[in-house]
Amino acid sequence: MLLGETVRISLTSIRSNLFRALLTMLGIVIGVSAVITMVALGTGAQRQIDEQMAALGGDILSIQSSSWFSRGVARNQQTLTTDDAMALARGLKHVSAVVPENLNITTIGTTPNYADVHGFNFAHGDMFSAADEAARKRVVVLGADIPEMFDADAAALIGRTIQIRSITFEIIGVLEPKGGFGWRNPDDDVWIPLSTAQFRVTGDEFVETISAKIAPRSSTEMAMLEIERVLRREHGILPGKDNDFAIMDRRQFAESRQEATQVFTYLLAGIAGVSLVVGGIGIMNIMLVTVTERTREIGVRKALGATRGNILLQFLVESTILCLLGGLIGLLVGATASALLARYAGWQTVVTLGSALMAFGFSATVGIMFGIWPARRAAGLDPIEALRHE
Repeated sequence: MLLGETVRISLTSIRSNLFRALLTMLGIVIGVSAVITMVALGTGAQRQIDEQMAALGGDILSIQSSSWFSRGVARNQQTLTTDDAMALARGLKHVSAVVPENLNITTIGTTPNYADVHGFNFAHGDMFSAADEAARKRVVVLGADIPEMFDADAAALIGRTIQIRSITFEIIGVLEPKGGFGWRNPDDDVWIPLSTAQFRVTGDEFVETISAKIAPRSSTEMAMLEIERVLRREHGILPGKDNDFAIMDRRQFAESRQEATQVFTYLLAGIAGVSLVVGGIGIMNIMLVTVTERTREIGVRKALGATRGNILLQFLVESTILCLLGGLIGLLVGATASALLARYAGWQTVVTLGSALMAFGFSATVGIMFGIWPARRAAGLDPIEALRHE
């Protein structure tokens, strides 16, 4: 029997019991749609991490005072100063720019090159200048979300004033949206000159963080070694003693998040894949019932010359077609569900060709695996006994 003829007979059989076929495919539809949706959510989350890292600058090292534990409580002693930042900025080979930062809730005291180093763009106004920094001027740059908090037009805020710790600051710039990463959202921050922050807000010379931009064509490892060497010298740390600062690579944090997201995605996809197995079992049960119902038909075909291989192929093709149709419907349902989640829930979802092929191929595999037993049972029927079957 030709393969085309086998497919035609299988489709005719499915059409004659269409409602039962749809119920049979339901498990495959649910399984494939669940796999597509879960993988789309996981892929979207990973892509969002990549976009956030690209926006915030993946080539930036964050240097902070190291934490220590006392009686089970994590404590942090300020050890970094503006002198440390100046020492790092003096001609390091593997570091192209250095920015000290003083974080006070959402108020960051920093230097004028902060926006350039971190890749910020201005929607209105401009960054404070080196002269503003030297004069300890009370000027401030707002994150993109701050005007919304005041329910005000961003452009109209330029030249107006706000209060920071009961001190009046003039608004000179508003940044374009950047997007949050982890627990931080720079769109909620405000920036003031570092000298103003130290002498008017915090009252000390310490800085909480120093951001160092890795020079082009330099490795992260070489930049970290260079920074460590300079800071150990500045802090007078003897050989063999521990650092009183910590150097963190943002990409390591992003990679850890991506790995956790990937594992979680695979876990959810695996749980959803159980539905495919359940659907395969349902198809196997229905195909066994079909073999019983069509026993006389099988006997007639064998009497007319159909071989065991022909009967085996017919039922195997029918089982596979059921799973492929269920997989196609499940693919459409999963893609639709992903689009709805992105539109109404605000989640980033990405349906990739790889995930679609994986789910579709797995559904075909389920059809073949769970169709073998019913197909072998049909092929093994004795034609004389089959013809006698009522």
